Amino acid sequence: MKKTIKMADLDCANCAAKMEEAIKKIDGVNDAKLSFLTEKLKLDAVDEKFEDILDEIEVVIRKIEKDAKIIRG
Repeated sequence: MKKTIKMADLDCANCAAKMEEAIKKIDGVNDAKLSFLTEKLKLDAVDEKFEDILDEIEVVIRKIEKDAKIIRG
């Protein structure tokens, strides 16, 4: 499933790049692109595990930038 997810409270472009790399390593993620400027995550992930993957993404991004979050919709 490919989906664009809105992010909030990204404060650092370098941190966004680190988040993107970490998200790509999550099991079930085929590809990820995180734009600091638009605060959007373009995610291509396995359909069956999509909600679990979003949970893992939240953990990963909070380790890098504690106030950042995804907006579920």
